[in-house]
Amino acid sequence: MRPLALVGNLSLDLIDGRPPRIGGAPFHCARALRLLGTRATIVARCRREDERVFRRGFARLGLPVTLVPGTATTTFSFSYDGDRREMRVERVGDVWSREDVEAVPRGGWVHAGPLLRGDFPPESLAALARGRRLSLDGQGLTRVRATGPLRLERDPDPELLRHVTVLKLAEEEAEALVGGLDTEALAALGPPEVLVTFGSRGSLVIAGGEVERVRAHHVAEDPTGSGDAFSIAYLAARASGHVPVAAARRARALVGQMLSGRTR
Repeated sequence: MRPLALVGNLSLDLIDGRPPRIGGAPFHCARALRLLGTRATIVARCRREDERVFRRGFARLGLPVTLVPGTATTTFSFSYDGDRREMRVERVGDVWSREDVEAVPRGGWVHAGPLLRGDFPPESLAALARGRRLSLDGQGLTRVRATGPLRLERDPDPELLRHVTVLKLAEEEAEALVGGLDTEALAALGPPEVLVTFGSRGSLVIAGGEVERVRAHHVAEDPTGSGDAFSIAYLAARASGHVPVAAARRARALVGQMLSGRTR
């Protein structure tokens, strides 16, 4: 298996009025890596004052993490009605510079997990892609970088996708970017592999001129972090030599295990 890495801001998540819970792509991906039994280099960022609580979270997973000190920890509040989610941005975290991503080792596959547009500017993504295959979460293309109710906007900087191999989108992000689920429009975004996830309704794989739907079994559990888990499980499968559709099936199975509570 080729080297695997992930990088992104951590978050404090306020869910349905409960106490803050640690989140963000690095943490949710780490939960998936634990279940997979796969090692990866994890580079994450939070406010310096919050480092202790995040280190404890990764220690409970038994996974090492490199924490890059920040000035703010991204904070969200959530409420759910089944798969339907309402979300607010309470605090905006830091931007990753080219120098910040130097802690990521060369070679292999790397997943960038932005929480908001602007977390990774084009020059930082270009640095991550140098000598690696880069996966990007579509949150970094569509989520407005401002506090208040979460808003999605289209027309991201085209330079953001120039070096991306795998683009993972939630259904609402696909709609924001191309106005729907037109597979030709999604393929025209540029990355060779485009994945669209539909929560408990599975996912769509657009790669190599082919389109295939990957179905999933519904699990009535808190879906927070399932998109991150899907992304890193997909990347781990690709790094192990699986073709895109097979990788998506393995990733979808992993998400089902996580949501059924087997990782707790």
